[in-house]
Amino acid sequence: MSQSIAQLVDLRQAPVMQVDRHLPAVRGDLLTPTGLRQRFLHPPSWQPELVAEKKFLDRPLMHAAVLIPIVMRPAPTVLLTQRTAHLSTHAGQVAFPGGKLDAQDVDATAAACREAFEEVGLTQDCIDVLGHLPSYTTGSSFAVTPVVALVSPDYGVVPNPNEVSDVFEVPLAFLMNPANHRHHEVIWQGELRHWLSMPYPDTQGERFIWGATAGMLRNFYRFLSA
Repeated sequence: MSQSIAQLVDLRQAPVMQVDRHLPAVRGDLLTPTGLRQRFLHPPSWQPELVAEKKFLDRPLMHAAVLIPIVMRPAPTVLLTQRTAHLSTHAGQVAFPGGKLDAQDVDATAAACREAFEEVGLTQDCIDVLGHLPSYTTGSSFAVTPVVALVSPDYGVVPNPNEVSDVFEVPLAFLMNPANHRHHEVIWQGELRHWLSMPYPDTQGERFIWGATAGMLRNFYRFLSA
């Protein structure tokens, strides 16, 4: 089984090829609960920027879903997790709550909500699903449906220690400002690899948001800024 680029390369040291300071940030009114609801009710004509990564695992494509939980604080935030170091895929990385669709899941929304409960203890009564973003295929052969939802600010967190080492929030405005989007390149397995990162400094140090999580956030930016 091939190792992922994150297992072999110090991603924080990879060259930054570009920072998108030339692109506008998403307007503040679109980042409110009302603005987000209206955008999903009346979506613009747009195209996702990133839809698939180069595969590094040779296995059949599996369907998965993640929850993009937007916490309805006065300045909305996105709830993210730090995955535990022993997991077989995406170990130690920043990620949305989510995972593979199981037989009992009727759709991607059901899977995303179930995984959010299993991983961090988010209950259905504090989740208000707004809609989906286009599927994103990871290098680990997951076709991931991002499910965007509003989350009550008084939600409770019960991290599953087998999957999640930490739960934290990042301001939505930070993630929807391309001045915080960095493009990286590195030669890996004889090929030029490109990825995005959105490093966020908080009281625990730098939260290195990259890869599929950053790619889905970039598509969310394109959706909101269209």
